[in-house]
Amino acid sequence: MHELVLRAGEALVEPVSEALMNELDALSVSVEDADVDTEAEQALFGEPGLPAPHGAWPHSTVRALFSDEARATTAAALLLAQDWATQVHVQALQVVPDADWVRLTQAQFSPVEITPTFWIVPSWHDAPASAHKMIRLDPGLAFGTGTHPTTRMCLRWIARHAGAWPRVLDYGCGSGILAIGAALHGAQDVEAVDIDAAAVEATRANAAANSVQVVAAAPEQAQGRYALVLANILAKPLTLLAPVLSAHVAAGGHLVLAGILERQVDELRAAYAAWLSLDVQDEEDGWVLMVGQAAAAS
Repeated sequence: MHELVLRAGEALVEPVSEALMNELDALSVSVEDADVDTEAEQALFGEPGLPAPHGAWPHSTVRALFSDEARATTAAALLLAQDWATQVHVQALQVVPDADWVRLTQAQFSPVEITPTFWIVPSWHDAPASAHKMIRLDPGLAFGTGTHPTTRMCLRWIARHAGAWPRVLDYGCGSGILAIGAALHGAQDVEAVDIDAAAVEATRANAAANSVQVVAAAPEQAQGRYALVLANILAKPLTLLAPVLSAHVAAGGHLVLAGILERQVDELRAAYAAWLSLDVQDEEDGWVLMVGQAAAAS
């Protein structure tokens, strides 16, 4: 394979990338800050849930991968011939050594410790000796591989409060990792819902791979009340969903929320105050886990 390396300004990154992928047969396109490791380097992305402050870096390196040299050369010639591409410059055209990309990708993912005895383990790894419980989960299209602090905090809470919950709801299930974690820690009837059909399918596949029973479906399929409701999304949708999620919590049941930044704690408390009181029960890398308990039946 051959790699075409280009330099482009902020306004040209998007049209260059689209042309390479959609019209010039690039196998992949990646964009990097051309000023990385210099005084001009700057962060591009803001906080989760907020728009990026810029569409691209002021000076970007665009890398496009092609199956052979002829395609890479043709792509460069056609791209530079466009009137709008006068400020695009070729930095290199180089051979990319053959590699076992599957193995290289897998090497990026190692077992993740949730507690000393509870781990998330990719299918190609051996389980750690201390893993009395584990979730076998491979990175896929749906969010939730256990590497993000919000997922780890939810799973830690589940492990530390393990019990025979009669019903559990994982709202916005992604990969289904929280639903699977609950099933492994005593939950009897576990449901997982998501607006993304790919997440529903991923949850079903991951539950089967871990030999647990999880019913995965669209959100409207969630009915009634649950002893435990889990939602790892982001603060804004959690705020909007306050009436819906609170209505699903059974008397004496728990609501566990994640995807919340430290500065958003008061906003979430206010949003749920009409139904239950939320407290911060875990925090990691600027993220917090908030938990509330519904009043017991009188």
